[in-house]
Amino acid sequence: MTDNSDFELDLGPIEETPTDEVEIDLGALGVTPEEDDDDNTDVDLGQDDDEDEAVDEATQDRDDALEAALNELREELEAKYGDWYVIHTYSGMENRVKQNVDARVQTLNMEDYIFETVVPTEDVVEVRNNGRKTVTRCVLPGYVLVRMELTDDSWSAVRQTPSVTGFVGQGQQPVPLSLDEVLHMLTPSVVAKVNAAHAGAEAARKKKVEVVDLAVGDSVMVTDGPFTGVHATITELNANNQRLIALVEILGRETPVDLDFKQVEKVV
Repeated sequence: MTDNSDFELDLGPIEETPTDEVEIDLGALGVTPEEDDDDNTDVDLGQDDDEDEAVDEATQDRDDALEAALNELREELEAKYGDWYVIHTYSGMENRVKQNVDARVQTLNMEDYIFETVVPTEDVVEVRNNGRKTVTRCVLPGYVLVRMELTDDSWSAVRQTPSVTGFVGQGQQPVPLSLDEVLHMLTPSVVAKVNAAHAGAEAARKKKVEVVDLAVGDSVMVTDGPFTGVHATITELNANNQRLIALVEILGRETPVDLDFKQVEKVV
Protein backbone atom coordinates (compact mmCIF):
# COMPACT_ATOMS: atom_id res chain seq x y z
CA MET A 1 0.00 0.00 0.00
CA THR A 2 1.27 3.44 -0.88
CA ASP A 3 2.24 5.61 2.04
CA ASN A 4 0.39 9.04 1.71
CA SER A 5 1.92 10.59 4.81
CA ASP A 6 3.07 14.21 4.53
CA PHE A 7 6.75 14.99 4.33
CA GLU A 8 8.74 18.22 4.36
CA LEU A 9 11.32 19.20 1.79
CA ASP A 10 13.93 21.68 3.01
CA LEU A 11 15.02 23.88 0.12
CA GLY A 12 17.09 26.12 2.31
CA PRO A 13 16.71 29.88 2.68
CA ILE A 14 15.48 31.63 -0.46
CA GLU A 15 17.52 34.73 -1.20
CA GLU A 16 15.93 37.66 -3.01
CA THR A 17 17.95 39.67 -5.48
CA PRO A 18 18.65 43.02 -3.81
CA THR A 19 17.20 46.05 -5.57
CA ASP A 20 19.04 49.33 -5.23
CA GLU A 21 16.85 52.36 -4.61
CA VAL A 22 17.85 55.46 -6.55
CA GLU A 23 16.77 58.78 -5.07
CA ILE A 24 16.47 61.72 -7.45
CA ASP A 25 16.36 65.23 -6.08
CA LEU A 26 13.75 66.90 -8.32
CA GLY A 27 13.83 70.06 -6.22
CA ALA A 28 17.34 70.82 -7.38
CA LEU A 29 16.07 70.80 -10.95
CA GLY A 30 13.29 73.28 -10.26
CA VAL A 31 10.61 70.58 -10.47
CA THR A 32 7.43 70.63 -8.44
CA PRO A 33 6.81 66.97 -7.46
CA GLU A 34 3.38 65.39 -7.76
CA GLU A 35 2.20 63.05 -5.02
CA ASP A 36 -0.44 61.31 -7.09
CA ASP A 37 -1.74 61.42 -10.62
CA ASP A 38 -5.22 62.25 -9.34
CA ASP A 39 -4.07 65.07 -7.09
CA ASN A 40 -4.26 68.66 -8.22
CA THR A 41 -0.91 70.35 -7.80
CA ASP A 42 -1.07 74.00 -6.81
CA VAL A 43 1.92 75.98 -8.01
CA ASP A 44 2.58 79.38 -6.48
CA LEU A 45 4.00 81.76 -9.05
CA GLY A 46 3.94 84.68 -6.65
CA GLN A 47 0.86 86.21 -8.29
CA ASP A 48 -0.51 87.44 -4.96
CA ASP A 49 2.69 89.05 -3.72
CA ASP A 50 1.68 92.52 -4.92
CA GLU A 51 -1.80 92.18 -3.43
CA ASP A 52 -0.37 91.26 -0.05
CA GLU A 53 1.85 94.35 0.13
CA ALA A 54 0.72 97.25 2.28
CA VAL A 55 -0.77 100.20 0.45
CA ASP A 56 1.76 103.01 0.72
CA GLU A 57 1.25 106.73 0.42
CA ALA A 58 2.05 106.86 -3.30
CA THR A 59 -0.57 104.21 -4.04
CA GLN A 60 -3.17 106.04 -1.98
CA ASP A 61 -2.44 109.28 -3.83
CA ARG A 62 -2.85 107.53 -7.15
CA ASP A 63 -6.14 105.91 -6.12
CA ASP A 64 -7.48 109.24 -4.87
CA ALA A 65 -6.48 110.90 -8.14
CA LEU A 66 -8.19 108.16 -10.14
CA GLU A 67 -11.39 108.46 -8.14
CA ALA A 68 -11.41 112.23 -8.60
CA ALA A 69 -10.77 111.88 -12.34
CA LEU A 70 -13.63 109.41 -12.76
CA ASN A 71 -16.01 111.65 -10.82
CA GLU A 72 -14.97 114.56 -13.00
CA LEU A 73 -15.58 112.47 -16.12
CA ARG A 74 -19.05 111.49 -14.93
CA GLU A 75 -19.97 115.12 -14.25
CA GLU A 76 -18.63 116.11 -17.66
CA LEU A 77 -20.67 113.42 -19.41
CA GLU A 78 -23.82 114.40 -17.55
CA ALA A 79 -23.38 118.05 -18.62
CA LYS A 80 -22.89 117.30 -22.32
CA TYR A 81 -25.77 117.53 -24.76
CA GLY A 82 -26.72 114.68 -27.05
CA ASP A 83 -26.71 110.90 -26.83
CA TRP A 84 -23.82 108.50 -27.27
CA TYR A 85 -24.03 105.91 -30.02
CA VAL A 86 -21.68 103.14 -31.14
CA ILE A 87 -20.73 102.76 -34.78
CA HIS A 88 -19.17 99.61 -36.18
CA THR A 89 -16.05 99.92 -38.35
CA TYR A 90 -13.60 97.68 -40.10
CA SER A 91 -11.04 96.30 -37.65
CA GLY A 92 -7.96 98.49 -37.41
CA MET A 93 -9.75 101.49 -38.95
CA GLU A 94 -11.04 103.03 -35.72
CA ASN A 95 -8.79 106.12 -35.72
CA ARG A 96 -9.23 106.62 -39.47
CA VAL A 97 -13.01 106.51 -39.05
CA LYS A 98 -12.83 109.11 -36.27
CA GLN A 99 -10.85 111.40 -38.57
CA ASN A 100 -13.27 110.82 -41.44
CA VAL A 101 -16.36 111.51 -39.32
CA ASP A 102 -14.82 114.71 -37.92
CA ALA A 103 -13.95 115.84 -41.45
CA ARG A 104 -17.47 115.13 -42.75
CA VAL A 105 -18.99 117.07 -39.85
CA GLN A 106 -17.04 120.13 -40.99
CA THR A 107 -17.72 119.59 -44.69
CA LEU A 108 -21.47 118.98 -44.26
CA ASN A 109 -21.93 121.68 -41.60
CA MET A 110 -23.24 119.13 -39.07
CA GLU A 111 -21.61 120.72 -36.01
CA ASP A 112 -25.04 121.35 -34.46
CA TYR A 113 -25.94 117.65 -34.63
CA ILE A 114 -22.69 115.66 -34.40
CA PHE A 115 -20.63 116.85 -31.45
CA GLU A 116 -17.87 114.39 -30.67
CA THR A 117 -16.24 111.14 -31.76
CA VAL A 118 -14.12 109.04 -29.41
CA VAL A 119 -12.01 105.90 -29.83
CA PRO A 120 -11.83 104.33 -26.33
CA THR A 121 -8.24 103.26 -25.60
CA GLU A 122 -6.21 101.63 -22.83
CA ASP A 123 -2.52 101.18 -22.02
CA VAL A 124 -1.33 97.58 -21.99
CA VAL A 125 2.11 96.16 -21.22
CA GLU A 126 2.84 93.56 -23.89
CA VAL A 127 5.44 90.84 -23.34
CA ARG A 128 6.89 89.84 -26.69
CA ASN A 129 10.19 88.03 -27.31
CA ASN A 130 10.99 88.30 -23.58
CA GLY A 131 10.74 92.10 -23.74
CA ARG A 132 8.16 94.47 -22.25
CA LYS A 133 6.61 97.36 -24.12
CA THR A 134 3.73 99.65 -23.19
CA VAL A 135 1.29 100.13 -26.07
CA THR A 136 -1.98 102.02 -26.45
CA ARG A 137 -4.73 99.99 -28.07
CA CYS A 138 -8.48 100.13 -28.64
CA VAL A 139 -10.68 98.95 -25.81
CA LEU A 140 -13.37 97.96 -28.34
CA PRO A 141 -11.68 96.89 -31.60
CA GLY A 142 -13.96 97.71 -34.50
CA TYR A 143 -16.08 100.29 -32.66
CA VAL A 144 -16.14 104.10 -32.26
CA LEU A 145 -18.30 106.25 -29.97
CA VAL A 146 -20.22 109.20 -31.41
CA ARG A 147 -22.07 111.85 -29.37
CA MET A 148 -24.82 113.30 -31.52
CA GLU A 149 -28.42 114.32 -31.90
CA LEU A 150 -29.95 111.63 -34.05
CA THR A 151 -31.74 112.91 -37.14
CA ASP A 152 -32.03 111.55 -40.66
CA ASP A 153 -29.27 113.88 -41.83
CA SER A 154 -26.89 113.19 -38.93
CA TRP A 155 -27.51 109.45 -39.25
CA SER A 156 -26.75 109.63 -42.97
CA ALA A 157 -23.60 111.72 -42.43
CA VAL A 158 -22.15 109.13 -40.07
CA ARG A 159 -23.47 106.05 -41.81
CA GLN A 160 -22.01 107.03 -45.20
CA THR A 161 -18.55 107.71 -43.78
CA PRO A 162 -15.95 105.44 -45.43
CA SER A 163 -15.16 102.27 -43.41
CA VAL A 164 -18.32 102.64 -41.29
CA THR A 165 -20.45 99.50 -41.56
CA GLY A 166 -23.37 100.65 -39.43
CA PHE A 167 -24.74 101.68 -36.05
CA VAL A 168 -25.07 99.28 -33.15
CA GLY A 169 -28.73 98.89 -32.32
CA GLN A 170 -31.89 96.96 -33.03
CA GLY A 171 -32.32 96.47 -36.75
CA GLN A 172 -31.89 99.80 -38.50
CA GLN A 173 -32.61 101.82 -35.36
CA PRO A 174 -29.49 102.95 -33.41
CA VAL A 175 -29.77 102.51 -29.64
CA PRO A 176 -28.09 105.15 -27.41
CA LEU A 177 -25.76 104.08 -24.61
CA SER A 178 -26.47 104.71 -20.95
CA LEU A 179 -24.22 107.04 -18.96
CA ASP A 180 -22.75 104.09 -17.05
CA GLU A 181 -21.93 102.28 -20.30
CA VAL A 182 -20.09 105.30 -21.68
CA LEU A 183 -18.24 105.80 -18.39
CA HIS A 184 -17.18 102.15 -18.41
CA MET A 185 -15.81 102.39 -21.95
CA LEU A 186 -13.86 105.60 -21.24
CA THR A 187 -12.46 104.53 -17.86
CA PRO A 188 -9.33 102.76 -19.24
CA SER A 189 -8.14 105.97 -20.92
CA VAL A 190 -8.61 107.86 -17.66
CA VAL A 191 -6.59 105.21 -15.84
CA ALA A 192 -3.79 105.63 -18.40
CA LYS A 193 -3.71 109.40 -17.84
CA VAL A 194 -3.59 109.01 -14.06
CA ASN A 195 -0.81 106.43 -14.35
CA ALA A 196 1.17 108.80 -16.56
CA ALA A 197 0.75 111.60 -14.01
CA HIS A 198 1.84 109.28 -11.18
CA ALA A 199 4.65 107.56 -13.03
CA GLY A 200 6.60 105.02 -11.01
CA ALA A 201 6.73 101.40 -10.02
CA GLU A 202 3.23 101.39 -8.57
CA ALA A 203 1.73 103.01 -11.67
CA ALA A 204 3.49 100.51 -13.90
CA ARG A 205 2.21 97.65 -11.76
CA LYS A 206 -1.38 98.78 -12.26
CA LYS A 207 -1.14 98.43 -16.02
CA LYS A 208 -2.54 95.34 -17.62
CA VAL A 209 0.18 92.90 -18.64
CA GLU A 210 -0.34 90.49 -21.51
CA VAL A 211 1.90 87.85 -23.02
CA VAL A 212 1.73 88.16 -26.79
CA ASP A 213 3.86 85.28 -28.07
CA LEU A 214 3.13 82.59 -25.44
CA ALA A 215 -0.15 81.04 -24.29
CA VAL A 216 -1.40 78.21 -22.11
CA GLY A 217 -1.34 74.99 -24.11
CA ASP A 218 1.58 76.04 -26.33
CA SER A 219 4.34 73.53 -27.01
CA VAL A 220 7.78 74.94 -26.20
CA MET A 221 11.39 73.84 -26.26
CA VAL A 222 13.48 74.42 -23.13
CA THR A 223 16.64 76.29 -24.18
CA ASP A 224 18.37 76.85 -20.85
CA GLY A 225 18.84 75.00 -17.57
CA PRO A 226 18.85 71.29 -16.68
CA PHE A 227 16.02 70.52 -19.12
CA THR A 228 17.68 72.07 -22.19
CA GLY A 229 16.46 70.37 -25.35
CA VAL A 230 13.31 68.94 -23.74
CA HIS A 231 9.85 69.62 -25.15
CA ALA A 232 7.26 70.93 -22.70
CA THR A 233 3.64 72.13 -22.64
CA ILE A 234 2.70 75.41 -20.93
CA THR A 235 0.01 75.04 -18.25
CA GLU A 236 0.23 78.42 -16.50
CA LEU A 237 1.63 81.89 -17.22
CA ASN A 238 2.52 84.76 -14.90
CA ALA A 239 3.13 87.83 -17.06
CA ASN A 240 4.03 90.08 -14.12
CA ASN A 241 6.91 87.87 -13.00
CA GLN A 242 7.68 86.60 -16.53
CA ARG A 243 7.58 83.00 -15.35
CA LEU A 244 5.60 79.96 -16.43
CA ILE A 245 4.75 76.42 -15.44
CA ALA A 246 5.28 73.74 -18.10
CA LEU A 247 4.87 69.97 -18.08
CA VAL A 248 7.97 67.95 -18.94
CA GLU A 249 8.33 64.18 -18.97
CA ILE A 250 10.53 62.89 -16.15
CA LEU A 251 10.87 59.15 -15.47
CA GLY A 252 7.90 58.39 -17.67
CA ARG A 253 5.46 60.85 -16.10
CA GLU A 254 4.56 64.49 -16.74
CA THR A 255 5.91 66.81 -14.07
CA PRO A 256 5.31 70.59 -13.71
CA VAL A 257 8.47 72.68 -13.92
CA ASP A 258 8.87 76.34 -13.00
CA LEU A 259 10.70 78.21 -15.79
CA ASP A 260 11.55 81.74 -16.84
CA PHE A 261 10.22 83.10 -20.15
CA LYS A 262 13.82 83.37 -21.36
CA GLN A 263 14.34 79.65 -20.84
CA VAL A 264 11.86 78.54 -23.50
CA GLU A 265 11.13 79.01 -27.19
CA LYS A 266 7.76 78.38 -28.79
CA VAL A 267 7.65 75.38 -31.10
CA VAL A 268 6.04 76.46 -34.37
